[in-house]
Amino acid sequence: MHIPAAILSAVVTIIAVVFYFYTSLGVGRMRGKHGIKAPAMTGHEEMDRAVRVHMNTLEQFVIFLPLLWIATTYFMVVAWLSPLLGLVWIIGRFIYMTSYMADPDKRGTGFLIASLANVGLLILSIWGVVSAWMAVNAA
Repeated sequence: MHIPAAILSAVVTIIAVVFYFYTSLGVGRMRGKHGIKAPAMTGHEEMDRAVRVHMNTLEQFVIFLPLLWIATTYFMVVAWLSPLLGLVWIIGRFIYMTSYMADPDKRGTGFLIASLANVGLLILSIWGVVSAWMAVNAA
Protein backbone atom coordinates (compact mmCIF):
# COMPACT_ATOMS: atom_id res chain seq x y z
CA MET A 1 0.00 0.00 0.00
CA HIS A 2 1.40 3.39 -1.03
CA ILE A 3 0.30 6.42 0.96
CA PRO A 4 1.03 9.73 -0.81
CA ALA A 5 3.50 12.04 0.93
CA ALA A 6 0.90 14.82 1.04
CA ILE A 7 -1.44 12.66 3.12
CA LEU A 8 1.42 11.70 5.45
CA SER A 9 2.40 15.36 5.83
CA ALA A 10 -1.23 16.27 6.46
CA VAL A 11 -1.33 13.72 9.29
CA VAL A 12 1.96 15.08 10.67
CA THR A 13 0.54 18.62 10.48
CA ILE A 14 -2.56 17.57 12.42
CA ILE A 15 -0.41 15.88 15.08
CA ALA A 16 1.77 19.02 15.31
CA VAL A 17 -1.30 21.25 15.75
CA VAL A 18 -2.70 18.92 18.42
CA PHE A 19 0.70 19.01 20.16
CA TYR A 20 0.73 22.81 20.03
CA PHE A 21 -2.79 22.88 21.45
CA TYR A 22 -1.57 20.55 24.21
CA THR A 23 1.19 23.04 25.13
CA SER A 24 -1.49 25.73 25.52
CA LEU A 25 -3.39 23.45 27.89
CA GLY A 26 -0.19 23.18 29.93
CA VAL A 27 -0.22 26.95 30.41
CA GLY A 28 -3.85 26.76 31.52
CA ARG A 29 -3.07 23.94 33.96
CA MET A 30 -0.25 25.96 35.51
CA ARG A 31 -2.49 29.03 35.80
CA GLY A 32 -5.02 26.99 37.74
CA LYS A 33 -2.46 25.12 39.82
CA HIS A 34 -0.68 28.30 40.93
CA GLY A 35 -3.62 30.74 40.95
CA ILE A 36 -2.19 33.01 38.25
CA LYS A 37 -4.99 35.03 36.71
CA ALA A 38 -4.94 36.47 33.19
CA PRO A 39 -3.41 38.61 31.84
CA ALA A 40 -0.38 37.75 34.01
CA MET A 41 2.13 35.53 32.23
CA THR A 42 4.50 34.99 35.14
CA GLY A 43 4.27 34.36 38.84
CA HIS A 44 5.58 30.85 39.43
CA GLU A 45 8.54 29.05 37.85
CA GLU A 46 6.33 26.18 36.61
CA MET A 47 4.03 28.69 34.93
CA ASP A 48 7.01 30.47 33.39
CA ARG A 49 8.29 27.17 32.00
CA ALA A 50 4.90 26.25 30.53
CA VAL A 51 4.63 29.67 28.86
CA ARG A 52 8.14 29.37 27.38
CA VAL A 53 7.42 25.86 26.04
CA HIS A 54 4.21 27.13 24.46
CA MET A 55 5.77 30.27 22.98
CA ASN A 56 8.96 28.57 21.79
CA THR A 57 6.85 25.93 20.06
CA LEU A 58 4.91 28.71 18.31
CA GLU A 59 8.19 30.38 17.30
CA GLN A 60 9.42 27.09 15.82
CA PHE A 61 6.05 26.37 14.14
CA VAL A 62 6.55 29.36 11.85
CA ILE A 63 9.73 27.74 10.52
CA PHE A 64 8.51 24.13 10.56
CA LEU A 65 5.17 24.26 8.72
CA PRO A 66 6.26 26.08 5.55
CA LEU A 67 9.37 23.90 5.25
CA LEU A 68 7.33 20.72 5.75
CA TRP A 69 4.94 21.65 2.95
CA ILE A 70 7.51 23.03 0.53
CA ALA A 71 9.60 19.88 0.98
CA THR A 72 6.51 17.68 0.62
CA THR A 73 5.43 19.47 -2.56
CA TYR A 74 8.78 19.68 -4.35
CA PHE A 75 11.15 17.03 -3.00
CA MET A 76 10.24 13.87 -4.92
CA VAL A 77 13.41 11.79 -4.61
CA VAL A 78 12.26 10.03 -1.43
CA ALA A 79 8.71 11.29 -0.94
CA TRP A 80 8.19 9.93 2.59
CA LEU A 81 11.32 11.70 3.92
CA SER A 82 9.57 15.06 4.42
CA PRO A 83 6.75 13.69 6.61
CA LEU A 84 9.29 11.54 8.47
CA LEU A 85 11.33 14.66 9.31
CA GLY A 86 8.07 16.29 10.38
CA LEU A 87 7.47 13.44 12.80
CA VAL A 88 11.03 13.79 14.09
CA TRP A 89 10.30 17.49 14.70
CA ILE A 90 7.27 16.60 16.82
CA ILE A 91 9.28 14.05 18.81
CA GLY A 92 11.99 16.66 19.37
CA ARG A 93 9.42 19.19 20.55
CA PHE A 94 7.91 16.62 22.93
CA ILE A 95 11.35 15.89 24.39
CA TYR A 96 11.95 19.64 24.62
CA MET A 97 8.64 20.14 26.48
CA THR A 98 9.11 17.34 28.99
CA SER A 99 12.75 18.23 29.60
CA TYR A 100 12.07 21.95 29.98
CA MET A 101 9.24 21.33 32.44
CA ALA A 102 11.51 19.08 34.53
CA ASP A 103 14.67 21.22 34.33
CA PRO A 104 15.17 24.08 31.82
CA ASP A 105 18.90 23.31 31.62
CA LYS A 106 18.05 19.93 30.04
CA ARG A 107 15.98 21.27 27.13
CA GLY A 108 18.88 21.20 24.68
CA THR A 109 18.46 17.64 23.36
CA GLY A 110 14.85 18.17 22.32
CA PHE A 111 15.65 21.54 20.81
CA LEU A 112 18.56 20.02 18.87
CA ILE A 113 16.42 17.16 17.50
CA ALA A 114 13.69 19.55 16.31
CA SER A 115 16.27 21.96 14.88
CA LEU A 116 17.99 19.20 12.92
CA ALA A 117 14.61 18.15 11.53
CA ASN A 118 14.05 21.76 10.43
CA VAL A 119 17.49 21.88 8.79
CA GLY A 120 16.69 18.62 7.00
CA LEU A 121 13.39 20.07 5.78
CA LEU A 122 15.19 23.21 4.64
CA ILE A 123 17.67 21.15 2.63
CA LEU A 124 14.87 19.08 1.06
CA SER A 125 12.93 22.27 0.30
CA ILE A 126 15.86 23.92 -1.44
CA TRP A 127 16.73 20.72 -3.31
CA GLY A 128 13.13 20.22 -4.41
CA VAL A 129 12.56 23.80 -5.53
CA VAL A 130 15.88 23.98 -7.40
CA SER A 131 15.11 20.65 -9.12
CA ALA A 132 11.63 21.85 -10.09
CA TRP A 133 13.05 25.17 -11.34
CA MET A 134 15.64 23.37 -13.44
CA ALA A 135 13.02 21.00 -14.89
CA VAL A 136 10.77 23.90 -15.88
CA ASN A 137 13.63 25.82 -17.47
CA ALA A 138 14.93 22.72 -19.30
CA ALA A 139 11.61 22.24 -21.06
